[in-house]
Amino acid sequence: MTKKTPPVKKNELVELIFEDITHEGAGVGKIGGYPLFVPYALPGEKAKVKVINVKKNFGFGKLVETVEESPARVDPPCNVYYKCGGCQLQHMSYEMQLEMKRNQVQNALKKIGHIVDIPIHPTIGMEDPWRYRNKVQIPVGSQNGELITGFYRKRSHDIIDDMERCIITDEVNDRMIDAVREIANRLGISAYDEEKNRGLLRHIMVRSGQETKQTMIVLITKKEKIPALEKLVDEIVKTYPEVKSVVQNINPERTNVILGKKSKVLWGDPYIYDEIGGIRFAISAKSFYQVNPVQTKKLYDKALEYAALTGKETVIDAYCGIGTISLFLAKNAKKVYGVEVVPEAISDAKENAKLNQIENAEFFVGQAEKVMPWWKAQGLRPDVIVVDPPRKGCDESFLQAMIDMKPKRIVYVSCNPSTLARDLKILDEGGYETKEVQPVDMFPQTTHIECVVWLELDFVDQK
Repeated sequence: MTKKTPPVKKNELVELIFEDITHEGAGVGKIGGYPLFVPYALPGEKAKVKVINVKKNFGFGKLVETVEESPARVDPPCNVYYKCGGCQLQHMSYEMQLEMKRNQVQNALKKIGHIVDIPIHPTIGMEDPWRYRNKVQIPVGSQNGELITGFYRKRSHDIIDDMERCIITDEVNDRMIDAVREIANRLGISAYDEEKNRGLLRHIMVRSGQETKQTMIVLITKKEKIPALEKLVDEIVKTYPEVKSVVQNINPERTNVILGKKSKVLWGDPYIYDEIGGIRFAISAKSFYQVNPVQTKKLYDKALEYAALTGKETVIDAYCGIGTISLFLAKNAKKVYGVEVVPEAISDAKENAKLNQIENAEFFVGQAEKVMPWWKAQGLRPDVIVVDPPRKGCDESFLQAMIDMKPKRIVYVSCNPSTLARDLKILDEGGYETKEVQPVDMFPQTTHIECVVWLELDFVDQK
């Protein structure tokens, strides 16, 4: 059998018409059936492309010149968009982004889960898909003896030194990053150098409450004792009244992980507060809290709708985090049991229940796949299970635990269409029919998509 040779060679200049787009936002064009994946190209466009990598069944190219533009192409408003990589879709109209994300969910469910002929609703987007992030963590570096802050260039740890702002994060976060950098620079606090493993200030994190306008600054440092740290904190809090908390996180390790194990409050409270849908949340430096509160409210409203609670139901919220979904559910349920493997998150969840005077929600530390069989053995029979797993999806043992408990309804909140499709297939084999899917755009200008899925136990399996 003769070996098939790709029809293009590395560094060759070719002209392509793009037919499709990948889930990572790259345009797909073909030469003699051989696909080339090209970042920043859009379906319907004709372009000149330089071939940069050739594999047996596909290749990669670089967009050189757009010959015929798609009407969906827009000028990215960010000055470092093509350097940064934090966003992938700023060159695409927002309408096309929403359509692309719905198609991503639909394709995953069809190809991986073999799920077809169910309603996949249009993606719920934002009226203003900018300045939505309530949290930012920026690396600190040094250039010509001055501190610089900025995201890393794509596929590197080189800080983009001409980054003026990040237009998907709250403006207060931008201002606080600038302020901390300028004050620290004036006080002679050194930046951490990861190659030499020396220096002090590694990252600056800012968290802000969208409703409360409260701000927390987290200084991630290599060492605990920092010269002039008291002066830095004093100047920040005197100049910026919105700052309610300044925290130091110490990370002495030679690692890419941003936060270390030890944190201490330098000034103010250990928490700031925010509200979503009338529920108040205490947010610490390490709390997991959704970065887009506007869309979180829409996501949780849809989860509540699919849960169809009447006030009589017992609900389990698996992977409950700091209790965000649990407390929404508790307002409409008889009882909610939350389970999460991270002890600090459960501690926050209990505090948030007290904060909102919610007494019908209990929280437990543990792996859901181990806790749920124990609950079943104790006689707990949930009417509804809500699950919001990480990107890797659910373990098979957890899916089996849900199937064994036989709730009438499952509400699955997913941040990864591929693992969602895989898990829905297993639940389908366990007697659960997927009824509806609602994509929600939590991260405009990026390729990420969340969705809420409603599943019902088949009538035969309820017997």
